[in-house]
Amino acid sequence: MHPAFSVIFFTTLSGAGYGLMAWLSAVVLMQLGSGAEAGAMPPRTVAVALALALTLVSVGLLSSTLHLGKPMRAWRAFSQWRSSWLSREGVMAVATYVPALALSAWAFAPSAHAAVGAVWPVIAAIALLVGAVLTVVCTAMIYASLKPIPAWRHRLVVPAYLAFALLAGAALLAALPGASGLARLATFALIPLAFVTAAIKLGYWRDIDRTPLTVTRGDAVGLPQRELDVFERPHTEDNYLTREMGYVLARKHARKLRRIALAMFAAVPVVLSLVALALPTVAAIAMPLATLSLLLGTLVERWLFFAEARHLVTLYY
Repeated sequence: MHPAFSVIFFTTLSGAGYGLMAWLSAVVLMQLGSGAEAGAMPPRTVAVALALALTLVSVGLLSSTLHLGKPMRAWRAFSQWRSSWLSREGVMAVATYVPALALSAWAFAPSAHAAVGAVWPVIAAIALLVGAVLTVVCTAMIYASLKPIPAWRHRLVVPAYLAFALLAGAALLAALPGASGLARLATFALIPLAFVTAAIKLGYWRDIDRTPLTVTRGDAVGLPQRELDVFERPHTEDNYLTREMGYVLARKHARKLRRIALAMFAAVPVVLSLVALALPTVAAIAMPLATLSLLLGTLVERWLFFAEARHLVTLYY
């Protein structure tokens, strides 16, 4: 599949934003539930973090419209939520803004805490946590529901999207100034998450390398169970299908890019996290660098996710 950079940036940035929202929701729920002040994240820091998450999500969603042939018609996608995962993603993305903004307003106005009580912030935090996770799941299901692309119709696609979102969210939380003791906890959480994410991707890459396409070239031209050779191409010039679904990536380049992705989204963040835990004085430098490396590695992984996926229509062409 043709790696569209607008969609790559969308899935990377919005995934990181929703991952940060999920972590912040959990933090707010824990603080409201325990009432503990030691090591707690100040409300203003929560508001700033939510603003960062909303910015990442908004930039990602806007970048996704650049891939549309008719961006002005994007609003029509919201009407197909009964059958389309793309539509469900759009609905969930917009709906998640409501609890995110509500929780931001609550966190930004400490004087309002006593007035509204603890019930509404809890409801907003739960709604934000559920909305963020479901939006990432809907994004992953856009690809995992497509039968003509076996590499996407894989059991590890949804877990991978969730793992990358939570990993990026933990890195952003750990790099956030003013997060106090929670930044250290997020740094601890980042290490096992990086190993889990790497294991998921290694398992996914192994499977798509070993699993053949579900149909043959004979099936594509209506001659099943026949061994066919290409005598002449079925077209005289490029068309939409060959441009969008006929991208070719050499296996040697794919292997090199996989190693680069693993190093950037897993190895480097883990090393920098260990440095930050061992030397707290350099954590303010190490964790932003870990976050940057993770996001760049995710961009490479997402590019591979598209470039390595073969559409069955390429058997015909």
